[in-house]
Amino acid sequence: MCAQPAERGDLPPDLVRARAARIDALIESVAGATIGDTFNQFRDGDGDDCGPEAPAIRRENLRAYLGARLRAPVLFVAEAGGWRGARYSGLSLYSERQFGPDEPGLRCSSRHPGGWSEPSGTVVQAAIAPWKFDVVLWNLVPTHPRRDGEPHTNRTPTRAETRLGEPFARELIDIVQPSHLGAIGLVASRGLGPDVPMIRHPSHGGAVIAREQLRALLSSWLDPRDSA
Repeated sequence: MCAQPAERGDLPPDLVRARAARIDALIESVAGATIGDTFNQFRDGDGDDCGPEAPAIRRENLRAYLGARLRAPVLFVAEAGGWRGARYSGLSLYSERQFGPDEPGLRCSSRHPGGWSEPSGTVVQAAIAPWKFDVVLWNLVPTHPRRDGEPHTNRTPTRAETRLGEPFARELIDIVQPSHLGAIGLVASRGLGPDVPMIRHPSHGGAVIAREQLRALLSSWLDPRDSA
């Protein structure tokens, strides 16, 4: 069955409006930020972008994604935007090719037929599918670290870049007020601290372990769901 949000009680309308307003402000802050030598896909365009409207599409994707998860009980912070994923989708570990009818507000910003597909995003989205709307995914560095300015490359963000990105993650945590917080990968774990449980990042041979750890942790945090 389709994933539905876990029961946390309805948010009062004034709190919904307040959270939505803070999300709008967060997105604008990210779009205006310079995070080291990373590429800000929420402000700028190049590579396989569909046109000058592409950054605005990504901002709207992020607004729609977070707006659908205002009362999500789980927030996972990952490393940084990857070129097949957040670079074009605007979303952490959620690539264009995974957009479906359950989230009609999400649009492709690239010219790629069917949208780009990120392997790590595919692993994570499959693992969290029974709890899809219970989980917020965010990158510690919300922009795209790339090598030598080449659009379709990735690199590990520097310590300075993670420090610049961390306040945005902290702001989102404060907005969503999740019951459970987790890190995906060592970079995110360093940013969040040792008290936050860490999941193996699915890249570089970690797909099976990441999938198992995500499912086990979510099952322990939330009521198991039948995703069939």
